[in-house]
Amino acid sequence: MISRRFDLQNTLLLAVSCSLLITGCTDNKASADSSHDAFVDSLLTTLSLEDKVGEMTQLTIGVLMQGKQHKLSEPQHLDEAKLQEALIDLRVGSVLNCGNHEHSPEKWHEFINGIQSAASMKRSGIPVLYGVDAIHGPTYTENGILGPQQIGLSATWNPENARQAARATAKQIHALGIHWNFSPVLDLARDPRWPRFWETFGEDPYLVGQMGTAMVDGYQNSEVPFAATLKHFFGYGFTLSGKDRTPAWIPERQLREYFLPPFQAAIEAGAMSIMVNSGEINGIPVHSNKELLTSLLRDELGFEGVLVTDWEDIKYLMSRHMIAHDYKEATKMAIDAGIDMAMVPSDLDFTKHLFDLVTEGSITENRIDQSVRRILMMKAKLGLFDTQGFPPSLEAYPATDQFEIDAASAALESITLLKNDEVNGRTTLPFSSEDKLFVSGPTAHSLNALNGGWTGTWQGRDTAYNTAGRPTMVEAMETRLGSERIVHMDLGMEFSDQEIQRVVRSIQRQKPSRVVLGLGEMPYTEFMGNIEDIALFENQKDLVRAVHMTGVPLVGVFIEGRPRAFDDIEPMLDAIVMAYLPGDYGADAIAQVLDGIYNPSGRLPFTWPRHTSAHLTYDHKYTEKFHPNPSRSSFNPQYTFGFGLSYSAVELSELRTDRAEYGMDEVIEVTVNATNTGSRPTNELIAIFSQDKVASITPSVDRLRHFQKVIVKAGETLIATARIPVADLGFINRENKYVVEPGSFGIRVGNEIVEIEVIN
Repeated sequence: MISRRFDLQNTLLLAVSCSLLITGCTDNKASADSSHDAFVDSLLTTLSLEDKVGEMTQLTIGVLMQGKQHKLSEPQHLDEAKLQEALIDLRVGSVLNCGNHEHSPEKWHEFINGIQSAASMKRSGIPVLYGVDAIHGPTYTENGILGPQQIGLSATWNPENARQAARATAKQIHALGIHWNFSPVLDLARDPRWPRFWETFGEDPYLVGQMGTAMVDGYQNSEVPFAATLKHFFGYGFTLSGKDRTPAWIPERQLREYFLPPFQAAIEAGAMSIMVNSGEINGIPVHSNKELLTSLLRDELGFEGVLVTDWEDIKYLMSRHMIAHDYKEATKMAIDAGIDMAMVPSDLDFTKHLFDLVTEGSITENRIDQSVRRILMMKAKLGLFDTQGFPPSLEAYPATDQFEIDAASAALESITLLKNDEVNGRTTLPFSSEDKLFVSGPTAHSLNALNGGWTGTWQGRDTAYNTAGRPTMVEAMETRLGSERIVHMDLGMEFSDQEIQRVVRSIQRQKPSRVVLGLGEMPYTEFMGNIEDIALFENQKDLVRAVHMTGVPLVGVFIEGRPRAFDDIEPMLDAIVMAYLPGDYGADAIAQVLDGIYNPSGRLPFTWPRHTSAHLTYDHKYTEKFHPNPSRSSFNPQYTFGFGLSYSAVELSELRTDRAEYGMDEVIEVTVNATNTGSRPTNELIAIFSQDKVASITPSVDRLRHFQKVIVKAGETLIATARIPVADLGFINRENKYVVEPGSFGIRVGNEIVEIEVIN
């Protein structure tokens, strides 16, 4: 292995020493930032053009390993010749990814130590910035603590869950020597066809913004130096086809109204980096769009951090989007647009093209300095110059059991009860202690289904990388309820009619009190999850039909990343539970909800469509409600945004505001009574919506303005209060400016509405 070089540039050593001296004398953030400025400015003057373009280059670790990138030698090891060429000769400044599967902390230390040792041998001695997709825990680390994916976290409607999940991830990943995470996703889930739906916090900009800023805070204020990445800037998830990385047609007003606010909130919260949308908007690939990446992001929003491409997206300007004649022209387009770092990630040509573009005068070195300065600032803030990027000792790796409680709690809070009919005089759920249960379905005995993509591997399907000892749904039910009460028949995703008949015959023989079917999807992400139809798989619907005919009360547990349409079989299910992708602790959470140990409190962070072509969100327009039959509404989802049941119902009543009229600079105080009519405490969602009665832009039927969870004790009436600034009731007008217009507004909580007036 290449040994670490200690005789770094004198200027670098002096700058580091000065930085440490200044930051060590004060805890004041402004002073720390000032010291970083001085250090980075000093360091930048020492760098050659070769050093600078190397800093703007990011490679996947696979090109630095023994073997071929897509067929690496096992066990995996770094290749010294490849390290020499990439990190020393071409001075590459950043590395990402995992070499196609997860690794133990010991193996990660081997990789990071080897990479940083090589980096210390280059002329500048600048350490490598390592990035990874650790999106629901340390997803590429053996036996890391894996909580719910983002869509499940959002179903808790509790930003603290997102904050704690991010903190736990940061501490575990930082201990490997990795300081940069490609998370959170701030795209909106407004089309259930989109295969990255489950990576988001749902369909609403306010909800996404609240959960996203909490996650940024958790990553970047976690007691270890760690950077979040907002992705994918922006409009990524709203393609016309519903498929990944295909064209989106979004007018500027809609971009600003819906897709920009979560990013703006997270930028204001201090996010250190942003990843760019891989697709195109209105015919312009975002990686080449200077108006979005510089005029909007830098000049208007004031973002000062690092802007990184997604995977191979500069080359794709040539090979997919067809707007560049060659790779070199694509490189110029992206840098001109405002890109700081290219996730190349598999070739060395970008670095050479960028060098040539500067030397021939097509790109100025001042433009290069802008990006390199941002990259060096990020490295300085993350403490890489203090440690030279080497990881802490393995002995300092945190005990992971300290993170289990938060992951398990978030999974519990996410589970959403959607239906619970009475059968034979009692509700289908929770189970009684006498119930005998029959469990089947394709997701009932799959840990991969519970975790989803980006788990162990990119697609999350390889069982070899599942966390040791974590149960599947049926295994957790056997542990919680007793294996003697449960009969299980396993089914894969491609089960046949003959297997359905075997299930039916077994039910008829066993005569269970309840049947539980694990329904939904196996893992996928990105374009591998593209679909033509959001209908639930036909064989799963046939299974429900057949089991329904047995007459045994039937529970459907959906373990999936997006809402599949199932209106034709919904009446055949007596109880329905949405588990999302709850992670390694999700099986036990499901078991606790089914058995009544836990009173379900999850609420949908999206609108569940009733039909395969019905993709309307809760904040639709009034014209979208019109139906040929005047007594009906065209907005008729299976389940509404924010919907969810519990075992102890809470009624919302006596909604009121502190007065009826407000000025533009005033705050509306909203109060509502929440009465628990049941026999156990309930964690209830209070979601407050506004309704603009008349506006210069057609208003939405509803817009979410505030939410909070409250614990309401059995038989208690709790008074919940919220304060909403009038300034939050605005929208983007015809001139693409944010305005609040005077007039009448409705304030809605549940089925209660009060009207107020806003005056100039």
